[in-house]
Amino acid sequence: MSTAAIIVAAGRGTRAGAGLPKQWRALGGRSVIAHTLDALRAGGLTRLVLVLHPDDMNKADRLPLDGVMLVMGGATRTASVRAALDALATDPPDRVLIHDGARPFVSARVIADVLAALDHAPAAAPALAVVDALWRGSDRAVSAPVARDGLFRAQTPQGFHFAPLLAAHKAWPGDAPDDVEIARAHGLRVALTDGCETNFKLTYPADFDRAAALLDARSPTMTDIRLGNGYDVHRFGPGDGCWLCGVKVPHHRALQGHSDADVGMHALTDAIYGALAEGDIGRHFPPSDMQWKGAESHIFLRHAVELAHTRGYALANCDVTLVCETPKIGPHADAMRAALATIMKVDVARVSVKATTSERLGFTGREEGIAALATACLMAT
Repeated sequence: MSTAAIIVAAGRGTRAGAGLPKQWRALGGRSVIAHTLDALRAGGLTRLVLVLHPDDMNKADRLPLDGVMLVMGGATRTASVRAALDALATDPPDRVLIHDGARPFVSARVIADVLAALDHAPAAAPALAVVDALWRGSDRAVSAPVARDGLFRAQTPQGFHFAPLLAAHKAWPGDAPDDVEIARAHGLRVALTDGCETNFKLTYPADFDRAAALLDARSPTMTDIRLGNGYDVHRFGPGDGCWLCGVKVPHHRALQGHSDADVGMHALTDAIYGALAEGDIGRHFPPSDMQWKGAESHIFLRHAVELAHTRGYALANCDVTLVCETPKIGPHADAMRAALATIMKVDVARVSVKATTSERLGFTGREEGIAALATACLMAT
């Protein structure tokens, strides 16, 4: 299912104090909104819609805008979301996530949980149960306790099936604090998923101190970085083309194997499993199990990436090298990068595919088969 993410960043953030709107303030040398875009990409989201205030449209060129559609926001949050939904409606996704631009620390796990919940519900949203005692107060004094049972602190991204949410927005008459209220008024059931304490919204000046401390704790010297490598070989046999990194390359022979023999994708899958210390493809998809006979290799790669996400890691980058005399890889390398990026749900800039020959030496030099090497870098989210 296709997914788009709307980032709402058109507000003025007056509670954050004087100065630039909070989404444009510096945090660790970059703007808050730049961090938010990075966090969503790390969560596997590649189709992004950024909603900005009319006065801020000229600031967009300071941002990493690969795969980002810019939309001018409205006078209210609801109007801004509606403008983004209308922009997406010309090529509608199956699902849409709506995220606050001032939540720069959303994790891949929070995103993945919301998307998983949408497999069984029309809407889903992350939240944290209220654990502190609650009071009502007036004149700076406690006036009454409030029961906290069944109360949650709402977070974003809030996820929806696109068509029902668009219909809900069209039927909604005014503004709303979030899209869950609009969805529920339209009769949509909203599933709750687990939020995260670090997925807080920058609202007050003190929140920026907390954000800076969190960013310092995530500096490269503290970040969990994992590297893995993979190597695979497949021999040539009869056929009319080779599956390589998700692209069928015309050739007078095909690669032979238990699955579709995509040697490049197999090496990359093993690199990701290796970074997780999870063995190789054969451990997860045994060749003795005939259900994988002739299977498409994107099944294996998708499993490896999803396993990384469940462990709290995102793909920082990967590099695949194909070793062969023929077929020629160069004309197809960009298509291969795009195919792998789509399967892994990452920006294509994180994916490298290249080729070399073995100078007519060895089995690749004799054109008996193709070898592939891959490296993958995973970073904790």
